[in-house]
Amino acid sequence: MARDKYVIIMAAGRGSRMGEVLPKQFIEIDSEAILMKTIRSFEEACPEANFITVLPSDWIPYWRDYCLKHNLTTRQALVAGGITRFHSVRNALDRVPDGALVAVHDGVRPLASAKLINDAFRAAEKYGAAIPVVPCVDTLRVLEKKTAPDGAPVLVTVEGAKADRSVLYGVQTPQVFHSEILKEAYRQPYDTDFTDDASVVQKDGKNLSYIAGERFNIKITTKDDLFLAKAILSYFSSDSRKN
Repeated sequence: MARDKYVIIMAAGRGSRMGEVLPKQFIEIDSEAILMKTIRSFEEACPEANFITVLPSDWIPYWRDYCLKHNLTTRQALVAGGITRFHSVRNALDRVPDGALVAVHDGVRPLASAKLINDAFRAAEKYGAAIPVVPCVDTLRVLEKKTAPDGAPVLVTVEGAKADRSVLYGVQTPQVFHSEILKEAYRQPYDTDFTDDASVVQKDGKNLSYIAGERFNIKITTKDDLFLAKAILSYFSSDSRKN
């Protein structure tokens, strides 16, 4: 029997790198909050899923009002974030039963396609854990920060260090797991090496499987990312009108 699907949308950050008073997940693109676009993409891909949205505690009333105003009828359990992403995911997992599939996705990745979302769920159903990745395409160089004689910060080459592009991949979300695997992993003590859910599960000794991610599945962190996301959405909107 197929497992029930749960989607944890991580939107507990305050977006300081965006340089705005409004947290980045609430910034609008085409009159719709980034977070809303993210949730709608998952609802379209798997309308049967159960949604858990993790938010800064003091912004939960704002999000409730925003959803009412913009007619987002997706049923969401709203959960307050913790002191780190690790603690925020742990809070959300309290709402997820064993025997389910659970996807954890960045609330500011609104461009994940239905194909990617469903591919991740299918792979996780089969293998227990599915992580989308994209190969690095840039030339990479290992550098470190130093202070110049005049006190200015500079980057210098780390002699002898090499970055082999052929074995380096960028990691994306949604990351999908058997819920009992993810819940057990999150019973570990917090570690500063935990950068995503895959790192938590791997530290717990579980195997990971990988699927092809998408170049356009960007995480909107800076104003440059916001500009790029708007351009991508505009391109697809224009392309759909042509067809």
